[in-house]
Amino acid sequence: MEPLIIVGVIALIVVFAIFGHLAAKKRREAMMALAAKLGLRFEPGKNWELARRYEFLNKLRAGSNRYAFNILSGMTQGHNVAIFDYHYETYSSDSKGRRQTHHHYFSCFILHMPASFPELVIAKEGILSKIAQAVGYADIDFESHEFSRRFCVRSPNKKFAYDVCHARMMEYLLANDDLTIEIEGDVLAITFGSRLSPERIEPNLNRLIALRSLMPEYLFSTR
Repeated sequence: MEPLIIVGVIALIVVFAIFGHLAAKKRREAMMALAAKLGLRFEPGKNWELARRYEFLNKLRAGSNRYAFNILSGMTQGHNVAIFDYHYETYSSDSKGRRQTHHHYFSCFILHMPASFPELVIAKEGILSKIAQAVGYADIDFESHEFSRRFCVRSPNKKFAYDVCHARMMEYLLANDDLTIEIEGDVLAITFGSRLSPERIEPNLNRLIALRSLMPEYLFSTR
């Protein structure tokens, strides 16, 4: 009976590997078609250099063996953007002390701006943001109690945070509260907790561009 169990396990592993390969191939093809539609370059392979380039962003410096792949990049709607799948690893030990590797994947959207800014993080209020506050990352409060209740906003420059989070921006974010936003240097980024389906890439690119359009122009004219 034991040999049959072993054979069955091996067969399951092979089946999962085949399905995984086919799913990855289908995703690459969909991303390639989207890149052509948007007039962007497409790079399917693993890119560690891009991961190092943007590791100043909080979400992109977690774990180890960090790399981007399925990268769409170039100019679209007048903006220099990069959209990609992202991978990193974390580790734990099981009850017998054996190390286990955990693979994490999510989608990241980046837009380069014509000016450089201090760090600003806007994320939905949650347990992680409460922990961050407890260890010294003070949450910035706003006149809108609803916005302050639903979002954690952190920046070393409160004036910049208030400039970005004006009334129209807060209204937009309240209607799009699944977004996690980071601004630092010339980068405006949104990240997600998992990889988005190819059908959701273009709508979220449009949301990224909408966020950029809501940033006051005087922020760029004074730099």
